[in-house]
Amino acid sequence: MSKEDSKMESVLTETRIFDPKELDTDFVKSGMKIEEYKKLYQQSIEDMEGFWREQAKSIDWFKPFDSVWEKTDLFPGRWFSGGKLNVAYNCLDRHVKAGKGDIVALIWEADEPGKAKRYTYNDLLKEVSKVANAMKELGLKKGDRVTIWLPMIPELAIIMLACARIGVIHSIVFGGFSKEAVKDRIKDSDSKLLFTSDETV
Repeated sequence: MSKEDSKMESVLTETRIFDPKELDTDFVKSGMKIEEYKKLYQQSIEDMEGFWREQAKSIDWFKPFDSVWEKTDLFPGRWFSGGKLNVAYNCLDRHVKAGKGDIVALIWEADEPGKAKRYTYNDLLKEVSKVANAMKELGLKKGDRVTIWLPMIPELAIIMLACARIGVIHSIVFGGFSKEAVKDRIKDSDSKLLFTSDETV
C-alpha cells in the first residue's frame, strides 16, 4: 500500500469514541430548550407579523421597513416593504464594526489534507471590497448580471458577497459544464462579466 493510500485509509476508518459527558456542556446548555422552541413556533403562527418584526431586529437595516408583510396576488406576498439592507454588510461589516474582525469567518478545506485556508472577517471584507471595486471600475452597476463559473474555492464566496455588496445579480454555473453550455447560459442571462479560473490546485 502506497503512502497516499494509507493516508486515505486512515481517513476512511474512524475508531475514536466520543463520550457525551466530555462534550462542552455550557455550549449544549446554551441552546434553545424544546419548550422555548414550541413557544416561539406558536408565536410565529398566532402573531406572524410581530414574530418577524422581532426577528428582523437581529439584522442591520439601512432604512427601516414600513410593514412586515403585505398580501399580494403572488405567493408569498411582499416582505419588509420599504426596507433597505445589504447582505454583504450584514455578513461582514457589522461583525468588523463590533470588534470581531480577527475572528475566523470562513475555513476552506482543500482536497489535499492539511491545506486549509482561514479567512477572518477582516480578511473577507478586504477581499470582497477589492472584487466589488473592480466590478465598479469595469462599469458594472446595480441590477447588472454576472456569471460565476468556478470550482469550490474561497473566491466563489468572495465574489458572491462582492455582488451582493454592489447589487449585482450573480448566476452560478456548475463547474462541470462544458464551455459551450456555459456560453449558452451567459447569453441567456444577458451576463456582462464571467468569473472563472484557468486552473486550481
